[in-house]
Amino acid sequence: MTSALITSMLILFAISVPIAIAIGLASMVGLVGFTSLPLLVVPQQIFIALDKFPLAAIPFFILAGNLMEVGGLSRRLVEFARAFTGQLQGGLAITCVLTCMMFSAISGSSVATTFAVGAILIPAMRDYGYPIGFAAALMAVSAELGVILPPSIPMILYGVATQTSIPDLFLAGVLPGVLIAGSLMATIFIWCRIKGWGKRDGDGRLSRLDAIRRAVWSLVMPVLIMGGIYGGVTTPTEASVIAVVYALVVGLFLHREMTLKDVALAFRKSVVTSAVIMFIIGAASLMGYLLNRQGVPDAVALWLTSTFDGPTSLMLAINFMLFVVGMFIETGASIVVLAPILQDAALRVGIEPVHFGTVMVVNLALGMITPPLGVNLFAAAQIAGCSVTHMLRPLLVFLGVIIVCLMIITFVPQLSLFLPGTMAR
Repeated sequence: MTSALITSMLILFAISVPIAIAIGLASMVGLVGFTSLPLLVVPQQIFIALDKFPLAAIPFFILAGNLMEVGGLSRRLVEFARAFTGQLQGGLAITCVLTCMMFSAISGSSVATTFAVGAILIPAMRDYGYPIGFAAALMAVSAELGVILPPSIPMILYGVATQTSIPDLFLAGVLPGVLIAGSLMATIFIWCRIKGWGKRDGDGRLSRLDAIRRAVWSLVMPVLIMGGIYGGVTTPTEASVIAVVYALVVGLFLHREMTLKDVALAFRKSVVTSAVIMFIIGAASLMGYLLNRQGVPDAVALWLTSTFDGPTSLMLAINFMLFVVGMFIETGASIVVLAPILQDAALRVGIEPVHFGTVMVVNLALGMITPPLGVNLFAAAQIAGCSVTHMLRPLLVFLGVIIVCLMIITFVPQLSLFLPGTMAR
């Protein structure tokens, strides 16, 4: 059954069937063709997969990000970041990375970050003389921080799929996210010096005091979310609801830039995005159920640990596999299907679950900036009005930087485990 299920799924991918539908249809092939189980198993397993309280955080964080975009909060974050970096050559490009770091502390979604921040910064970088391909590639790569820094939707999915602490996973993503952001900013600074870009980036920026005054309500939001979670006041799901209410209050009554029509559009956009993610989770969970019945997770874990007999070789093999998988399969689906299987193999060689989850999320996030899937690439290209081919040369440089960071994250587990261990004490 396993070979038929996987083969049918790959064929459906090859003919461009949407990911959730392809996984669901492949699962139906396995269920109907190779088991005697009733079709009632399909809605039953989908319901079981979605009937988890932590998953409610996903639509709320997506909605909070969309409300920030229409309520003027994201624009103020850009102004704030630019006030502190605009004096540097390449400061506007560095602002892109900093803003994505701040925005990701609310939305948890890289695609939402691409649209919300990219709509402001890609045209700005073009107007200040940066090549449009560079601007779009930088935006796509910087938005990847949205799934590494907390609150991260893929981290939530990993925690639910493997029964790993979601607050610990959130904390584990902080230092790796800072490492990647710092490496990108250093690369930008050197690159702009070499190319002569960004010499006028300080023109028109606000004073630091004015930028802080304008952005104060935007800056409170991530503190409110993460402070509530790690102060023991709220769960991640409850924090996501608070984020939505806060974004509504600020946009409607404090900034007064949001209309009821904007609210309706933000809700509609969030419902569509959330429904796609939930559809993928349900279909992937059905596939996971069938694979578990066949003993596939145990067999894969046994093969991996017998073929790669140490943590170093095993992690290299898993990283290579995840990189290839991420190029073709959406991050959420990959996590729901593969996380329980691969974590079992990692545990057998002594790799800590929170560290492994961080490595898996960082690796699969690369799939958002690599063709043919590359959702961030296509989102940034759409905003910039350029083709993906114009983005490839700068993209390869940024991709190389992140792969180096991934290797550091993989083989220096303290980077992921330091903050969870500190909070536990």
